[in-house]
Amino acid sequence: MGQIMPDTTGPLAVALVYDGLCTFEFGVAAEVFGLDRPEMGPGWYRFASCGIGDGPLRAHGGLTITPDHGPELIEEADIIVVPGWKGADHPVPEALCAALRRAHARGARLVSICSGAFVLAATGLLDGGDATTHWRYADKLGQRHPGIAVDARSLYRGRDGIWTSAGSAAGIDLLIEIVRQDFGAAAANSVARRLVVPAHRSGGQAQFLERPVPARASGEIAPLLDRIRERPDAPWTSERMAGEVRMSLRTFLRRFQEATGTTPGEWLTDERIEAAKALLCEADLSIETVAGAVGFGSAHALRHHFRNRIGLTPTEYRTRFLAEGRGTAA
Repeated sequence: MGQIMPDTTGPLAVALVYDGLCTFEFGVAAEVFGLDRPEMGPGWYRFASCGIGDGPLRAHGGLTITPDHGPELIEEADIIVVPGWKGADHPVPEALCAALRRAHARGARLVSICSGAFVLAATGLLDGGDATTHWRYADKLGQRHPGIAVDARSLYRGRDGIWTSAGSAAGIDLLIEIVRQDFGAAAANSVARRLVVPAHRSGGQAQFLERPVPARASGEIAPLLDRIRERPDAPWTSERMAGEVRMSLRTFLRRFQEATGTTPGEWLTDERIEAAKALLCEADLSIETVAGAVGFGSAHALRHHFRNRIGLTPTEYRTRFLAEGRGTAA
């Protein structure tokens, strides 16, 4: 058996290790909970890995891992981290589900990163509440577990001692939030500085996902979309679009839906948001100027649509992404 970090007074954080381990997600848990941090004083977390299945176990990147402990350590843990999972279609062993249910019943916190939400969902403990996961898996999670209100936008969600987080990096945000709750803002900020990440991103903040790329529109619709992208500030009504391609409005709406998977209004709003994001990151323009340049007409309208789609105001987005938009190192 391996050794748990020596301070016996701090919470015991355990990260599950399984065949097919997601190494980044496991590394997040080990980095936050497993490093020696003498500056934090006594009572800091203890950390250990906990193998699910017979070892040695394989991990992404061609690694073979021998965990410190077996699944029995779940019975002692104060925090149990599920760092991803083998895949959305891979079954979760009932023995693991039962162990997690027992842990939750005695007050342990359960934490998932990315696809690890499928493990927590399999326990039934997420039923009747909300949870998040990587946006790519959100639909499947909802289909497999209809009792869960799946939030595909948030970075992380927490309820009754059970936490779920979105894509891999969102796991960092969630674990830093747990540090904040356990040890206060100064400790969380210290951990964030060592990780060189923002000290706090709220769980309700939207995942910064790129829009899925639809199949390339063909026929009469494709040239129209290109013209609209070149002039998003023009007054593009559905009637004008239909006239551009010489179709009746009814025919145009049907063809547009077939080509893009959405309505002209929704598609146009998304395109204007994308154009606004580029301007916010590439030029020091006022919010009013950006709004006019992309066709929203007013800063108020831009803020409204931006917050609905992105979860931030244009100013907040610019502050966070300006350096990246200009191509400088973060």
